[in-house]
Amino acid sequence: MSDVAALNQLVVEYKKLKAEIHKVIIGQDEVVDQVLISVFSKGHCLLVGVPGLAKTLLVNTIAQTLGLSFNRIQFTPDLMPTDIIGSEILDENRNFKFLKGPLFANIVLADEINRTPPKTQAALLEAMQERSVTTAGQNYPLPHPFFVLATQNPIEQEGTYPLPEAQLDRFMFNIWVDYPSYEEEIAIVRSTTTESETKLQQVLSGDQIVEFQKLIRRIPVPDNVLEYAVKLVGRTRVNSETAPKLTKDFITWGAGPRASQNLIVGAKCHAALRGKYSPDIEDVKAVALPILRHRLVRNYRAEAEGYSMDRIIQELL
Repeated sequence: MSDVAALNQLVVEYKKLKAEIHKVIIGQDEVVDQVLISVFSKGHCLLVGVPGLAKTLLVNTIAQTLGLSFNRIQFTPDLMPTDIIGSEILDENRNFKFLKGPLFANIVLADEINRTPPKTQAALLEAMQERSVTTAGQNYPLPHPFFVLATQNPIEQEGTYPLPEAQLDRFMFNIWVDYPSYEEEIAIVRSTTTESETKLQQVLSGDQIVEFQKLIRRIPVPDNVLEYAVKLVGRTRVNSETAPKLTKDFITWGAGPRASQNLIVGAKCHAALRGKYSPDIEDVKAVALPILRHRLVRNYRAEAEGYSMDRIIQELL
């Protein structure tokens, strides 16, 4: 199949996927969109929102429609690296045998990731970056495709361990899950307070997802789009010559090269899912917010003057 035919096929499958997901998930269209972009871009997602907004249900639903294995890990203060990676045990013949942990799945939901200490967070870091884990000197590859979809609570900060910048940078998207609208909440309450059960159809297989991921990488990018993405990231760096007054006033720390890479891959995928064969500057702008919002560090002045991270990025755009 040619790349053009494959891209057309991707659009068809994407529409089917969204229709299937929305049988269970009401509203949250932008959130679903961004999670699917990260899946096809081979990226990881951080979902931030107050409890009860169906973050876990969304991840579970996406795993079912993609026909992928799914494990949920509840992060707690006493969780150890071996609890997620796995550990070596002595079998009946007194030989050491590696027992795989819940990390060995296609989609791993790291629930309330900021409730576990840095030691366990670091174990997840290797898995996210290398897509493999090392234990007792042995390296074990994780299944393909592999995604970490983590959730984090913006409230109840007691007993939490803020994610280090290095770990945050491994997430392609930081997706803000907001409250549903009045009409959506009516529909949610109506559908969840009856006995009806929704049967989900599998739309794609793991092998098809891997092929679509490779296809996204092959999409050509015009030079002006590449330059726009790199310049945009450069404008977030305080010591850059191109940094505007806004950055110098309100930003302590800017985004690194991984932000530029993610902007381009995200723009390619955003364009492909909308039936375009090449991304333009509008596609970069469409994915800029969730890609940049966790890579910049605001200073105290920004907080004092009520400049949210999203507002700063919107003004930079």
